[in-house]
Amino acid sequence: MDVYEAVSSRRAVRAFSERPVAEELLERVLAAAAWAPSGSNLQPWHTYVVTGAPLTRMTAQAVSRVAAGEPWDDREFEMYPAELRSPYRERRHAFAQQRYGALGIARDDFEARQRAAIGNWNCFGAPAALFVYVSRDLGLPQWADVGMYLQTVMLLLRAEGLHSCPQMAWSMTRTTVADVVKPADDLILFCGVSVGYDAEPAPQARVGRAALAETVTFVGGRRGAKSDGRRHLVARTSLSG
Repeated sequence: MDVYEAVSSRRAVRAFSERPVAEELLERVLAAAAWAPSGSNLQPWHTYVVTGAPLTRMTAQAVSRVAAGEPWDDREFEMYPAELRSPYRERRHAFAQQRYGALGIARDDFEARQRAAIGNWNCFGAPAALFVYVSRDLGLPQWADVGMYLQTVMLLLRAEGLHSCPQMAWSMTRTTVADVVKPADDLILFCGVSVGYDAEPAPQARVGRAALAETVTFVGGRRGAKSDGRRHLVARTSLSG
């Protein structure tokens, strides 16, 4: 598929089939993803590929921890600011409404939400998972580089007919991951990425996206000239993550 199709069809899949993913395929994807951009070519990512018995052991331990209500591991980074301002607060709220609404879970049904969330630590049934780390002595620009690498990986997975789900939730059970992958002490777990084939290939509702007018400004050029050098565009809102 071309890159536009890969972008438009990439979504956060939360129900994978048991169909195995060939190690050679993952190796091909990750070798190509090494060409993702990074400042001064630092390539600040380090990825562990976990499948088979080690993944089964890891997910079983993580699910057991979460189900038992054990405390989260000490955070090494904050996923979101303590107080999200507008419009980010509203976007997060809309995501939760769509996500849990699609599952038929009421806003005040905390137990049902917990049951749905626990799927994160089972990798939603995926047969493979990537755990992406970054060196703790690097800065925000290098974390951004890791983000570009992750997007490259996910688009290449789509080109191979695979789906994925990036999950920062794994950072909250990072010691469980570390028990299996044995990362170097200087690495921080940024996220896990579940990888596999979609168990539900039928079209699903997708989380909406902001209109382009909220995130893009044209300065100059044909479009910008129509509004004193600045012009916002309005894009359609699409209907998983």
